[in-house]
Amino acid sequence: MERDCCFRWEDGIFRYRAAAIIIENGCVLMAGNERADYCYSVGGGVHLGETAEDAVVREVLEETGMRYEIDRLAFIHEDFYDGDGAAIGLRCHEVAFYFLMKPRGSQKLNSHSVCSEGRESMHWIPLDELGKYKAFPAFFAEKLQNIPMQAEHIVTVE
Repeated sequence: MERDCCFRWEDGIFRYRAAAIIIENGCVLMAGNERADYCYSVGGGVHLGETAEDAVVREVLEETGMRYEIDRLAFIHEDFYDGDGAAIGLRCHEVAFYFLMKPRGSQKLNSHSVCSEGRESMHWIPLDELGKYKAFPAFFAEKLQNIPMQAEHIVTVE
């Protein structure tokens, strides 16, 4: 059984995550689920012994049903926040690598994804409207308007 690079201590959780930035026709693909009142980037935990690159390709296929290729690393995000869902009441520390994926030229998906919060749904959100949504990571609303050519390190403390 594969294990995510994640550990828990008394009052907190650390998680290593790989996530995708999938943009097609001026829209970014975001995920949601049955319990959350927000949307989030496609991606998930990196398994022990797995590279972040392999993890993002695997996660995108699992969540969208489509195979995407990596273009480049766009962001490294250190995120400190109070947990919700299964992590409610815990202090969370997440390190995530966000990879820009190569466009396929189609928004067609074959998603049947399920997460710990229930069935997931995929949403194509116009880049110029992303700021109107409760979406995570929050920096997407600004940074996806002009994605840097070099990977950018972002730290968020909520």
